[in-house]
Amino acid sequence: MLILGIDPGSAACGLGLIRYENKKIFLEGYDCLKTFPGKDTAERLKDLFKQLEKVLKKHKPQIVAVEEIFFFKNQTTAVKVSQARGVILLAAAQSNAQVFEFTPLQVKQALTGYGRAEKKQIQEMVKSFLRLKEIPKPDDAADALALAICCAHSLSLLSGAKKGLDPLPMKKDKSCSR
Repeated sequence: MLILGIDPGSAACGLGLIRYENKKIFLEGYDCLKTFPGKDTAERLKDLFKQLEKVLKKHKPQIVAVEEIFFFKNQTTAVKVSQARGVILLAAAQSNAQVFEFTPLQVKQALTGYGRAEKKQIQEMVKSFLRLKEIPKPDDAADALALAICCAHSLSLLSGAKKGLDPLPMKKDKSCSR
């Protein structure tokens, strides 16, 4: 099974592709999609969508793992990342891949067992899990690989959730529909 991890960004979007077979993880590749800083937001998002569409058509991952925005320090950055996430989720959904979202905390816990792990620790674990000689560069690509690895480690739990089995029973509130 191919899992594509995506670290969202409007300027740089990290990609990490792994193959998960018999509970083993193998590196397929990684990259970073970039958009031209001189273009307006709509054009950059369109460029990101087209680039991502090509990647999804070429590799045909069964699963796409995307980072959730958990908290932010800069509202402007959060809005731009959220816009990129929307484009990424749309492209992934159109490719018919299963889409899973993970917070940075979940990724840290899955890779290190510690939710407050530093970025360097995560990168070292990516290097270790994939049996690499050095940490993948740029950081966006290493982050995307971490997302893919987190997803691979979480597959048994996620498959139950995607089949409609809520991990915790939740009340279905329909009062929001108009």
